[in-house]
Amino acid sequence: MTPSASASLSCHLPLPRHFRRADFLTFHARDPHRLAEWVGPDSLDKGVMWKGQPASLTLRFDEGSVALQLCRNGMPDTTEPEFHEWARRFLGLDQPVAAFEAAWREHPQLGPRIAACPGLRLPQAATPFEALTWAVTGQQISLAAAITLRKRLIEACGCTQGDLACFPDASAVIGLSPTRLTDAGFSRRKAETLVHIAARVLEGTLPLDHWWAHRSSAEDVREALLAIPGVGPWTADYTLLRGFGHVDAALHGDVAVRRGLQTLLDQTAKPAVADTADWLHPFSPWRAFVAAHLWRL
Repeated sequence: MTPSASASLSCHLPLPRHFRRADFLTFHARDPHRLAEWVGPDSLDKGVMWKGQPASLTLRFDEGSVALQLCRNGMPDTTEPEFHEWARRFLGLDQPVAAFEAAWREHPQLGPRIAACPGLRLPQAATPFEALTWAVTGQQISLAAAITLRKRLIEACGCTQGDLACFPDASAVIGLSPTRLTDAGFSRRKAETLVHIAARVLEGTLPLDHWWAHRSSAEDVREALLAIPGVGPWTADYTLLRGFGHVDAALHGDVAVRRGLQTLLDQTAKPAVADTADWLHPFSPWRAFVAAHLWRL
C-alpha cells in the first residue's frame, strides 16, 4: 500500500508454522500499568517515536499471519518497503531459527529444550535506542524494579499519541536533566549514562538507527557501545540482542542465563561467568538462541 496523507502505513505478513505469538506478546506485556503497550490475546497496540514524531503501532494476529499499521500525524516519511523490512525484523522473522534448530536438535541437553519450544525467537524492541535505554535501566536490578523505572522514564518524557504513551527517543530524553531522572528513581550513574547516550545519538556519534538500517557488524557496534561510560558487556550484548536482532550475543554474565544453565545441567550452584561462557562458546553463531532457551528454564 502507498502511505496516505495522514501518514498511515500498513503491511500484512505471513508467519512461519511455529511462530510463537504468545512469547512475542508476553515480552511486550511486561508493564502491568499498560502505559505504552496494550496487549490482548492476539493484538498489540504500542506507542513509539517514529522518526522523531509520536506514533501508534497496531498488530493484529490471525491464523498464520499478522497485520501491522503505523499511524502518526503529519506527512508520511517512510516508504512501504522500509516499513515492511522494519516489521519483519521487529517480529524476528529474519532470525535463522530453522538453521539453529537443525544444527542442535540432537544435542543431549539442549535438544529436548528445542523440541519442547520449536520456533523460539528473540523478541525485539521497536528501536535500538529503546533496547539500549532499557538495558541501561535494568542494570543490576530486578525486572520489577526495571519496569517501574521504565514507566517513570516514559512519564517524565511525556510523549503521547492518542491515549498511548510513547517510549521516548533521544530528543525526548535529552530534555531531561540527570536530577530529573534521579528524582524518578534512577541512580546518578544511570541518569548520566542515559543523557550521555541521548546526546551522542543526536550529535551523530552514536548512529544507532544507521547501524540498524545498514546491518553493521555486531563487533563494530559492540565496540562502540562499550566505549560509552556506564555501558558494560552485558548492556552491550543485550542491546545487540533486543535492538539489532544479533543472534550470537553471548550473555554469559546474565544471572538468568546462568541459573537456566544450572537447571539444564542439574548442578547444585549457578555456573561461574567464565564457565558459562565456555559452555556457550560452541553454539556460536547462535548463542543468543541458547540464552533464550535457558531463560525459559
